[in-house]
Amino acid sequence: MVDLDTVFDLLRSERRRHVLYYLNERDGEVPVEDVVEALTDEEVDGDPSEGEFERVEVSLRHVHLPKATEAEFIEYDREEGVLRVSGTPPEYDAIVTIAEVVDETDRIG
Repeated sequence: MVDLDTVFDLLRSERRRHVLYYLNERDGEVPVEDVVEALTDEEVDGDPSEGEFERVEVSLRHVHLPKATEAEFIEYDREEGVLRVSGTPPEYDAIVTIAEVVDETDRIG
């Protein structure tokens, strides 16, 4: 069982929540560059600049991805530049799914 405090702490940051949503939709290794691109596209209206990609990448690599590894089922390999998620507990899956629905509802409403 996953510690609820850890899950809620991971979900506290909007950017980190969106990383978790993105990872939840993927299987196997996920290149950090793919996550950076997806989040930048989501956060920036129009065509993102190189500076915007860099801002998101620095934030992810130095703040959000190391924080995400506090959950034992998320691995961030800095050398390879990939994320791996495996063996997520059902409680985590349920909470992240509910958070994503709430975020999507807030965005639409």
